[in-house]
Amino acid sequence: MKNKECCCNSEQGSEKSCCERKKKRSEEEFKSLMNRLKRIEGQVRGVEKMLENDAYCPDILIQVSAINSALNSFSKELLASHMKSCVVNDIRAGKDEVIDELVTTLQKIMK
Repeated sequence: MKNKECCCNSEQGSEKSCCERKKKRSEEEFKSLMNRLKRIEGQVRGVEKMLENDAYCPDILIQVSAINSALNSFSKELLASHMKSCVVNDIRAGKDEVIDELVTTLQKIMK
């Protein structure tokens, strides 16, 4: 039986796939993450308009930097939630391979 609690543990070729495991998020966590993504989406649309309106390069770059910071904050929140729930639950269930999965994930996102 597949673990429906957390994401990313099935092999497809040499890459892991997120289609086998899932995580049911609390309404609060879901809303928080979605709100962050919607703000980021708005920021990206703003940069698109800046580009269309021939905005000065440094002004666009500053907005892109703000988007990167917002994406990093989103990732930190999601990673913290993953570690506090999925990783902890798997370790408690004796699935120590979740540590290797976490290490691999961290290596990928820290490039």
